[in-house]
Amino acid sequence: MSGMVFYKTDEEIEYIRESCLLVCKTLAHVASIIRPGISGAEIDKAAEELILDHGAVPSFKGYNGFPSTLCVSVNEHVVHGIPSRDQIFRDGDLVSVDCGAYLNGFHGDSAYTFALGDVKEEVMELCRVTNTSLYKAIDAAIAGNRLGDIGFAVQQYVEREHKYGVVRELVGHGIGRDLHEAPEVPNYGKRGRGAQLKEGLVIAIEPMVNLGRKEVRTEADGWTVYAKDRKPSAHYEHTVAIRKDHTEILSDHTSIEEAIGKNANVQPVELKIESV
Repeated sequence: MSGMVFYKTDEEIEYIRESCLLVCKTLAHVASIIRPGISGAEIDKAAEELILDHGAVPSFKGYNGFPSTLCVSVNEHVVHGIPSRDQIFRDGDLVSVDCGAYLNGFHGDSAYTFALGDVKEEVMELCRVTNTSLYKAIDAAIAGNRLGDIGFAVQQYVEREHKYGVVRELVGHGIGRDLHEAPEVPNYGKRGRGAQLKEGLVIAIEPMVNLGRKEVRTEADGWTVYAKDRKPSAHYEHTVAIRKDHTEILSDHTSIEEAIGKNANVQPVELKIESV
């Protein structure tokens, strides 16, 4: 990741929005077909076909050698899980799906965690808190604030109020012509610290939260990151643009949540009331 921050024009932000909306359309398709008994390879193939059919290419496939269109991370796996035929989803699984698409010269990025079937209430609460923390972070991502304000918003809500573990080793990022651009966007920090957020900055904000401790390790495949204590982890992500007087969410989880509402195999993850 380059240390240079690239501020985007209105036109460039619209291109990024188009890529993000394609990502969300892809995740909505995943939401419509995911169920116990299906494999990671099957949803990955469906996602790749949809992205290619829209004249785009998957952002992740081939990125530093990553072999798939989606990152599919199940239960204690935090991120960067590699979908395969052997990765068969089961009732009670928590499945985090991260997706990127490259269209018209710009990347889009978003992620959503799906709760399949009879998921334990403590795990559903982890999903609700993690999803809510994403929007708390976005509320803090306004022009004039600093990167530390974003991280503080997540950490305060997740760790201090709900006693979950915020992953430190993995962070959000700038996005645009490159999938990962400066700045890094941690999910922890101190208010008023870090680089100032300015108009034209586009960043992917993505809380990764463990039910237990914050420590993570990497599997032997060199990609899949898992919670060291092997407790479940959740992950939600939006790409946002900092405007002069507001912040725009360029991705849109509405279609994903609508698809979940039509799929009896997936539980909806509501935001907690205190978030708005």
